[in-house]
Amino acid sequence: MIVRRTAAALAVALGLTACATQLRAMPGSPIVVTLGDSVPAGTACSCTPFPDLYARMLSPRAQSVNLAQPGFTTADVQDQISHGGIRDSLRAASVVLVMAGANDMAEAIDDGDDYVSAAQRVGAAMSSIVNAVRADHGSPVKILVLGYWNVVKDGDVGLAEYGADGLKAAKQATSYDNDALRQAAGQSGATFLTTSALFTGDPTGLLAADGDHPNAAGHQAIAHMLYGADPEP
Repeated sequence: MIVRRTAAALAVALGLTACATQLRAMPGSPIVVTLGDSVPAGTACSCTPFPDLYARMLSPRAQSVNLAQPGFTTADVQDQISHGGIRDSLRAASVVLVMAGANDMAEAIDDGDDYVSAAQRVGAAMSSIVNAVRADHGSPVKILVLGYWNVVKDGDVGLAEYGADGLKAAKQATSYDNDALRQAAGQSGATFLTTSALFTGDPTGLLAADGDHPNAAGHQAIAHMLYGADPEP
């Protein structure tokens, strides 16, 4: 799930998401604001991503302000939410979805870093993100933190690229990541929701051709999981 981004690309992305926020965050209905990486952004799917599907399921139907960006780490999300336009949308949010941390762990895998240390950084950053959202919002707001089934490729593609041992190591890194996200959510008053159960066994049928991101069926599964866990805006 890692796509390395330059500082210039990040600045452009932040500018675009700020514009989208100002255009879409209309009053009169609940608002679901999403922060995170390429999974909630819908990369490689050519389909409606799960945050938008979830927003449509809510009653009354919610607006979706999807600020997720491919390649974002938890540090990128921390930087993103410091910008004025983004903060305005977060203040108006009825529900905030956050799914970030896979790229942090993927970088650790690529660089041969210690998974425990990388996961600790993820946890600290996620706690900071949730606390910042709460501080900006000024009133109680639902914050749902989503975990991962795998921080890198999975299914047939992952097995072909990494082999059985590599896939096992990836699952271990994912476990560290999810534990950190779960702990951060609990400590900061957010709700942690796992996606692991949706992609258990062979997840190939729920993954795009790159083996790294959900396909349309995968996004539908995540949206239904979200709605089942939190059906009210």
